[in-house]
Amino acid sequence: MKSISNHFSLVIALLSILFTIQIFIIIDRAVDSYKENLATNYSVVIVSQKQLSKDTILAINPLINTYTELKPDSVIKRLNANMGAKNIELLKLSLPKFYKLKMKHYPTPNEIKKLTKDLLKNRAITKVEDFATNHNITYKLLLLLKNIISIFAGTIFVVTTLLILKELRIWQFKHSERMNIMGLFGSPIWLSSAVLFRLAIVDAIISSVLIFMIFSYLSNSVLIQEYLNNIGINIIIFDNIYDFAILFTTAISLSILLAIMIVIGHKEEV
Repeated sequence: MKSISNHFSLVIALLSILFTIQIFIIIDRAVDSYKENLATNYSVVIVSQKQLSKDTILAINPLINTYTELKPDSVIKRLNANMGAKNIELLKLSLPKFYKLKMKHYPTPNEIKKLTKDLLKNRAITKVEDFATNHNITYKLLLLLKNIISIFAGTIFVVTTLLILKELRIWQFKHSERMNIMGLFGSPIWLSSAVLFRLAIVDAIISSVLIFMIFSYLSNSVLIQEYLNNIGINIIIFDNIYDFAILFTTAISLSILLAIMIVIGHKEEV
């Protein structure tokens, strides 16, 4: 029971850091997926005095992915009551050409400004509707969300790291007498501190296994998948290889680094 309580606080602290990191990864993927959906739905409409070829449109700006010519038939049908077929054809020829442009990715406000300028450089294009106001609001909201999550994750990481450092310091005090005795008999510092490193590594492994179990369960949860599908986001919640490798490496590296800091501090005090 005492052994379990000795490990509990350190495991919980490491678990908090790993949980925060994985949540940040999930949110980052969700934002990227949402941006892809926005890129699919977002388009720029241009008005041209003449027919534009595919090569001409795609060469204007590398951001342009595809284009669709908007047919004026729906507008002409409203005027079709008192017009003959010949007049309708003449009207079609006199109307400007409308094109809807799709982007390769969801653009930034600066990319939209540059795209608009590049389009208007073409003398045939008389008007560009880029829906800049709505686009900028959406983009700023996405940016704000990522910044808030980054600040929150960073705060949790710093606070929890300090808790881990404090816990390892307590363990170092508990075994300081034994470490000093071993040092007097000429034992190297890494050997006298073996208990501290073993604690750090074992708790890092335990926290990594626990976080693997938690997110493996969440990734297979039907409720979570249904919720993501309802909001139009399709992401990997937890990659058993890639994500676990990141979390495990973080836990081991952080634990060993903090243990080394404790050992160096103890050496200087001695």
